[in-house]
Amino acid sequence: MRFKTHIQNLPAYKPTKLITGPTTDLIKLSSNENPLGPSPKAVAAIQAAAAQIHRYPDASSMALRQALAEHVGLTAAHVTCSNGSDELILLLCLAFLEAGDEVVMAEGTFISYLLRTLELAAQPVRVPLQHYTHHLAAMANAITPRTRLLFLCNPNNPTGTTNGAAELAQLLEVIPDDLLLVVDEAYIEFALRPDYPDLLPHLRDGRPNLILLRTFAKIHGLAGLRLGYAYSHPDLIAYLERVRPTFNVNLLAQVAGLAALADQEHVVRSRDHANASRTTLTSGLEALGLTPIASETNFIAVHVGDDAAVSDALRQQGFTITPLSGWGLPGLIRISFGTDEQNHAFLKALRTVLSR
Repeated sequence: MRFKTHIQNLPAYKPTKLITGPTTDLIKLSSNENPLGPSPKAVAAIQAAAAQIHRYPDASSMALRQALAEHVGLTAAHVTCSNGSDELILLLCLAFLEAGDEVVMAEGTFISYLLRTLELAAQPVRVPLQHYTHHLAAMANAITPRTRLLFLCNPNNPTGTTNGAAELAQLLEVIPDDLLLVVDEAYIEFALRPDYPDLLPHLRDGRPNLILLRTFAKIHGLAGLRLGYAYSHPDLIAYLERVRPTFNVNLLAQVAGLAALADQEHVVRSRDHANASRTTLTSGLEALGLTPIASETNFIAVHVGDDAAVSDALRQQGFTITPLSGWGLPGLIRISFGTDEQNHAFLKALRTVLSR
């Protein structure tokens, strides 16, 4: 078979290892999922729609797009929906990149930016984080005439840090008109800083080279349904529609998304739980002599030395977390927030691992 060399050289997907050791009950703290589960209203909407799954869904997800637009004061033409926000990252790379084009991103950010860039035979330009945060001035300096996309994860996965409004305003002033700034706001609902940048006014004013990626996977608890969306200029949305697969958002995801968006009580509960979990894990990690990175998300990262060895040892204790060497952050692990019971059990397990 005539395999593409750049695809063949991509790292292979590695599934989670099976748990062995004192427990077979896997506590998953590795995927930044909502430990409170989905909105009860979303579950009810899924159950009500289940008898209709022999029908194809609305190919344009129009009802959901209209609701998302009204939620932020835009029009449905400003919105597209996707099979998870990771699909949007792939579609953006497919729509904008040719072999040899450059993509600016941080070294120590969401790994999909790197993988999707490589899938299109484009060149990733990875800029080191500064204090575990995107170094926007350095990223701006990394732009060349071959740069087509700049990925900014804010809040950043996997470090949980954020960039403020003034920094973003400076970046927007200097990027070329033909470069698309992709701001991944998957964790925006958890952000704490008072000067967190509101970029929606730029879209209302018609800025053409900005797109905001968001998701129902995190605070809404719909990770298993794979439902992402984006806000951008109508011309860019229309362009993306040319590469978007037909029926990419399934029927149950669409109805669940509508119900979840309307259930702001669940959003508040989920945010409150994340805030409480952050306090618990921060103080618990510090009590173990560790220095966690200040997080504004539903996860926390911390330096533990040998991240792979600690991850393996925690797996033996029945916990999965994410070692970050492969993300460009050797020595760090990322811990998703669990239930109160799971958070305390994890800290106990980590104490055991570190004492060995």
